[in-house]
Amino acid sequence: MNPALYRAGMTHAPTVTVRRATREDLPAIAEIAAHYVLHTVTTFQTEPLALAGWEERWESLRAAGRPFLVVTVAEGPGLPDDVAGFAYVGAWRERPAYAATGEDTIYLAPGSEGRGLGRALLSRLLDEAREAGVREVVAVVSDAESPASVVLHEKLDFRQVGRLERVGFKHGRWLDTVLLQRSLG
Repeated sequence: MNPALYRAGMTHAPTVTVRRATREDLPAIAEIAAHYVLHTVTTFQTEPLALAGWEERWESLRAAGRPFLVVTVAEGPGLPDDVAGFAYVGAWRERPAYAATGEDTIYLAPGSEGRGLGRALLSRLLDEAREAGVREVVAVVSDAESPASVVLHEKLDFRQVGRLERVGFKHGRWLDTVLLQRSLG
């Protein structure tokens, strides 16, 4: 809940919704992702994806039958739902033998952490991935600044299956990734 609204006398709990992403959500998704690209080593991308790129990714995932979700928060009745995070399951690798394996991506808007939004979003993502025929989900997490991401995945029954050392270079330093995996069926 936004503390300023609460102090101002609003006592309603925020309404949290996890739903499929729409084209209208893409500007907010692009903004959230750009923050992580520009200011963190959470992602190894070095240039933010333009809105057109997000539109292509959204269309591609929809065409493949893969889930692309957002979590929204409305701070009170009559207030707009703000996109507070997004998640999707893309291809793990392009070769046909990997068709039933996906890689999850999940990001929360800065300041949205610690409210249970990531757990709600990732839980629903895994349910929808299973419905889409995904049997194995892999998470690739930069361990330099993302201990919360590893913990979140482990709370949802992912297990660490490996580490790749010094495979990324961003913001002047070499970075490792942790590989996590969960079976869906």
